[in-house]
Formats: sequence, structure tokens, C-alpha cells
Amino acid sequence: MHTKNIHKNGYDLEVLSINNPNLKPFVILKNDKQTIDFSNPKAVRELNRALLKTYYNIAFWQFPEQNLTPAIPSRAEYIHLINDLIQTSKITEKVNVLDIGTGANCIYPLLGQAIYNWIFTATDVCNTSLKYAKSIIAKNKLNRQISILKQNNRSSIFKGILDADSKFTVAMCNPPFYKNETEANQATLQKQIGLKQPANSVSRNFAGQATELWYNGGEKAFLHNFLYESSLFKTQCSWYTILVSNKANLKSMYASLEKLEAKQIKTLPIQIGNKKSRVVAWTFLEIN
Repeated sequence: MHTKNIHKNGYDLEVLSINNPNLKPFVILKNDKQTIDFSNPKAVRELNRALLKTYYNIAFWQFPEQNLTPAIPSRAEYIHLINDLIQTSKITEKVNVLDIGTGANCIYPLLGQAIYNWIFTATDVCNTSLKYAKSIIAKNKLNRQISILKQNNRSSIFKGILDADSKFTVAMCNPPFYKNETEANQATLQKQIGLKQPANSVSRNFAGQATELWYNGGEKAFLHNFLYESSLFKTQCSWYTILVSNKANLKSMYASLEKLEAKQIKTLPIQIGNKKSRVVAWTFLEIN
């Protein structure tokens, strides 16, 4: 993990249980160490609430159980990588971030404002997700730091959000990974088998709704739509970034970005435990 990621040394479940007593019933002993059952979505959610309250001053984090519950350490990792990108680019103005597909949990704006005091604009296509994101923002008194925009066209990403006068330091996105519900369910069942859990039914420890998990054409289609639309607004964001789950998509992304005349392209690695991922970043501007 990133050296600045506060979760790099694991969890202090005793402290976390004090800050969120609802976590305590889910704490178990395994190999003489305290842990939780990470296959249990309720346990994961209470752990995340404890982490947000303990380390990020987020006291309220409520949304429907069927919505995606993100892993806090990996989301914080993306935030720290963006900060490295900003620092190496010698960008000195106030950081203004565009979060595409913020979801009901609004996690990237919450972490980014808590860690680095960034300003965020968060977008989503789902009215219900935006309703809960707005509630989280308001109840944590973050209306000055985080604003919400509705994307009214489900086939668009930046169109309808950005215009000629828009100005952001960075755009970021955690995209849908799957083509459809069937593919998402198959991936979950494989994970359950790997964890030696019953695979006769699907139980996602992180939950997730359709707009959060799948996209027509899958991750690759979303990535290339994201790339193309970014090229329509070359000066509106200093950097465009997106999380890429499937390493096989990198080659076509680089080829497309070169055709779209990106000035710089970077792949920023993420590793949380045994899971490897990466953020791809690009700019159409002349940045050092």
C-alpha cells in the first residue's frame, strides 16, 4: 500500500469497535487474531463505518444494503495516487475533483476531502444513489466541499456534465466491471469457491446495484467511452483517471489514447493484499 495509506498496517478492531459498537458482534478470533468475516456484507459495512468515523471524521454513512459497500483501504489508495500525480505535475492551485459515478456511498469525495481537503463535484445517473449521497454530505456538513450533479443521459459520461467553462484538476472513476448481471454473479460465485464458501447462491460481501456493477459491453466498453468523451473536453481537466480492473484492457487503452492525442499516459499500480489493480491517468495538456 501507499506509505500515506493509514490502513497499511491492518485494523485495530478494539479501537474500531469502541468507535462503532455495532461492529463488535462481528469481531471473531481466527488463528488467535481478531478479524471479521469478510464474506458477511453486514460485517463489512460496519467495519467501513468504523473506519470512516475513526480516521476520516465521517459520523454518518447510511444507504440501502443493496447498494455497493466499497473497501475503504483501496478507495483511499486511489486518492493517494491522485495526490502523487498532482504533486509530480506541480499543480499548485486548489484541487477540484470530478468524481464520475459516485454511487450512494459517495466514498471518493468523503475520503478526498478528509485526507487532502479537496473540493469535489460528484455525478451519478441514479436518482436514488444521489438522494443518499446528498444525505451523507448534508449530515456530515460537507455541502461546501462536495456538490452533486445528475447525469441525465445514461449513455454519456462527461457530455452533459462538462462545458466550455468547466475547470477540474482531476477526473476520477471506479467503473462497472461486468457486462451484465450474469457475469457479475459468475464472478461472485468464483470468489465464494475460492474462499471455500457455499456456492449454491450468490452473496456479494460488497453488494451492488446494476448501475454500480455492470455496463453494456462490460469494463472495456465503459473505458473506451470514458476515453473518447475525455477527448471532447481536453482542457476541462488537467488529468483524467480511471480504475482498470482487467490488465488486458491496458493495451487497447494506450492505443486509443495515442490516437486521441493524449500528451502523457501513466499507469499507477495498486496492490491491496493479493489483489492487484491499477489506475490509468492521461492528460491532453502540456504538463511537466
